[in-house]
Amino acid sequence: MHTSLSPVISGLMIAGSIGFCWATDGSVKTSSRPDQGSNRFTISNRSPLGANAFSKLRVGSIRPEGWVRKQLELEAEGYTGRLTEISPWLSKQDNAWLSPTGVGKNGWEEVPYWLKGFGDLGYVLGNKRIINEAKVWIEGALKSQRSNGYFGPEANLTANQGKPDIWPNMVMLNALQTYHEYTGDKRVLECMSRYFKWEMTIPDKDFLLSYWEPQRAGDNMQSVFWLYNRTGDRSVLPLAEKLHRCGARWDLGVPDWHGVNMAQGFREPAEYSQLAMSTTLTNATERDYLTMRNMYGQVPGGLYGADENARKGFSDPRQASETCTMVEMMLSDEMLLAITGDPAWAERCEDVAFNSLPASMTPDLKALHYLTSPNMIQIDKGSKSPGLQNSGPMLLFNAYDHRCCQHNASHGWPYYAEHLWYGAANNGLAALLYAPCIVTARVGSGMPVTVTETTNYPFDETVKFAISTKKPNSFPLVLRWPTWCQKPQLVLNGTKIQFKGSAGCYITINRTWKNGDQLNLTLPMVAKVHKWEANKGALSVERGPLTYSLKIGEKYVRAGGTDRFPSYEIYPTTPWNYGLSLDHLSFKVVKKSFPKSQQPFTPQTTPITIETKGRLIPQWQEDSLHLVGLLQTMPAKSTEPLKDLELIPMGAARLRISSFPTVLNKSTAHTWVAPRKPKPSLPTTASHVFDGDTVDALSDGLLPTGSTDMSIRRFTWWDHKGTREWVQYNFPKERTLSQSRVYWYDDKATGGECRVPASWTIYYQTSDGWKPVSDQGQFGTEKDKFNSVVFTAVKTKALRIEVQLQPHFSSGILEWEVH
Repeated sequence: MHTSLSPVISGLMIAGSIGFCWATDGSVKTSSRPDQGSNRFTISNRSPLGANAFSKLRVGSIRPEGWVRKQLELEAEGYTGRLTEISPWLSKQDNAWLSPTGVGKNGWEEVPYWLKGFGDLGYVLGNKRIINEAKVWIEGALKSQRSNGYFGPEANLTANQGKPDIWPNMVMLNALQTYHEYTGDKRVLECMSRYFKWEMTIPDKDFLLSYWEPQRAGDNMQSVFWLYNRTGDRSVLPLAEKLHRCGARWDLGVPDWHGVNMAQGFREPAEYSQLAMSTTLTNATERDYLTMRNMYGQVPGGLYGADENARKGFSDPRQASETCTMVEMMLSDEMLLAITGDPAWAERCEDVAFNSLPASMTPDLKALHYLTSPNMIQIDKGSKSPGLQNSGPMLLFNAYDHRCCQHNASHGWPYYAEHLWYGAANNGLAALLYAPCIVTARVGSGMPVTVTETTNYPFDETVKFAISTKKPNSFPLVLRWPTWCQKPQLVLNGTKIQFKGSAGCYITINRTWKNGDQLNLTLPMVAKVHKWEANKGALSVERGPLTYSLKIGEKYVRAGGTDRFPSYEIYPTTPWNYGLSLDHLSFKVVKKSFPKSQQPFTPQTTPITIETKGRLIPQWQEDSLHLVGLLQTMPAKSTEPLKDLELIPMGAARLRISSFPTVLNKSTAHTWVAPRKPKPSLPTTASHVFDGDTVDALSDGLLPTGSTDMSIRRFTWWDHKGTREWVQYNFPKERTLSQSRVYWYDDKATGGECRVPASWTIYYQTSDGWKPVSDQGQFGTEKDKFNSVVFTAVKTKALRIEVQLQPHFSSGILEWEVH
């Protein structure tokens, strides 16, 4: 089929409030928010907590099928499901999380973060191996509780200069909660009640003292509400007030720019609004989300560039997100959908789940990488710092590395599967995240009803619901009408239902459902472009909830690991530097058979592609770090031949261009400039070099634009502070030198810990050792310029800079020239 170009959409698409409309059939209505009302068959907020729009179904109520089940099955046999065989932090020997006294090793976040998803993976699949293994760790946590209420590793009690670090326990609480949902084990309620009373005994001045605790205090808060809704014990509610009072104030703006903190922390105001009953708080969560996306997330995939932190000036689509940022953002979306009822959160969750998360792992889910970006042209083990903030092999697909995401990404697919359906008002059911599954829940009069949802969504437009009930049962069924769909169609038992409304709302069908009822929802999808004005006007191609990427040939190269869990680099085998031709901007959607493997997230098995046209941009090249070159002013001028391009879903592309430049073969278009390439560096040694940097930066010929230039390689002594350090050139043969100039690295402007040195001097090597040069100039320490020194000519085979670092600060050099 051919699809004409829809109007270009500028900026960030965010669903807003939609007016209330009634359908022509009184039993069907549309509204911007769901109905208010109770649900007797799900655990909802008790007074004085405000009523939520939707309520979570008990874990195990939803049986995932189709492609969702395949992701979970792959995860079960992938690195997450077998992580006890891989990770040293999950070794049972002397593990503090398994000790009744809490004494032992590996007592921080790794065990609970992994267990949070691992246990749920077993529950949603009914996988006995995983359920039994999870119980071992759950029992360890429960049996570690002391008489004062504290549970878990002893070392965490004094981790903050003698005060408690409760962050790891915040995560373990999540694992305990779903264990209780699955088993009904009352010990969890008793453990949590005693633990929260212990937390209340900690003075405010000693509470949430570490970096992570205050940013993520909302995690602890939601556990408090979870417990209260099951016990009715109001004595725990003051702890929620305390957590808000002592935690980071996300209600006042974004207080921290660490990527995972952002994805977790921004939901806290809306969480607290359940107790404070304040729309100002829910509005603050929405404001924080828009701030993060508008500043650093003008890209497809539902996230923002924070590779480890969001940095000023680093918002190009090559900036990456951590894999654990993805799963935490999905969880925030799932929670906020229930709290607020705003359907925008469902679309935001799908954006991450479909377009970002699959590409963060190999198709067999046996390896992941730490960082994934919308534009990524090569995956190798080389460090990409400072282009990406984190140093080391952050892009390498490896099950044995990436300690943080290796453990923390486990709950992405299990939690998604648990939130496909929600309990709705008036004892109803709500299908909010469409996917193949079977849900069984008590509704209406209290009889259980099973709904079989058959679909290949998001690759297909039709979602079919089959009702199974022993007796007729009257209850509301809520469906989501996405913002990208203009004319959805409903067919009940072969008869089309007529209704009116606007995109971005809910359709509620309130009727007496009978065994065998069939309801078909069709959500027509149209290919269109999204224009990212804040990123040079780049375009992304979208169809329904999926974003599409250029199909790039992928060559997997083994790079370590084991035969069971190999590590891989991926190199491109076809050109990637295409722009979309503004003169030929049209799309052809090509549908294929859904893969029998049920794994649609690969270039070979994707059931849908889009064909369009573009031109090569020869000057758009990889930079010195093998990162995709930064976008430049558009449209780019290209005289290259017009080419047919094949686009595949973004989640199926490990190598991808998802945010495209535009091109024109016209004189008015802009000529792009190729990235600077480094020249061969001099042999260099140093007293110390930070592992994310390189001594090669000193003489690579890449001249900085300023002292905070992070687009080029750098050399720093970072993590050495206030010390005396040195770096030296070792020449292949003796040279005569009389001049030197140094460009200092100083990141004060971006909040870093490097400053120009307190002082420095130059030494040259002689047969008698090192001697200072005869200074004829100043050893300058000015920023944003070369600091030049002229001295009496010397003959030497090595030249050294010695520096005295400022107290409490490190320093670094972007370029060092000698003449």
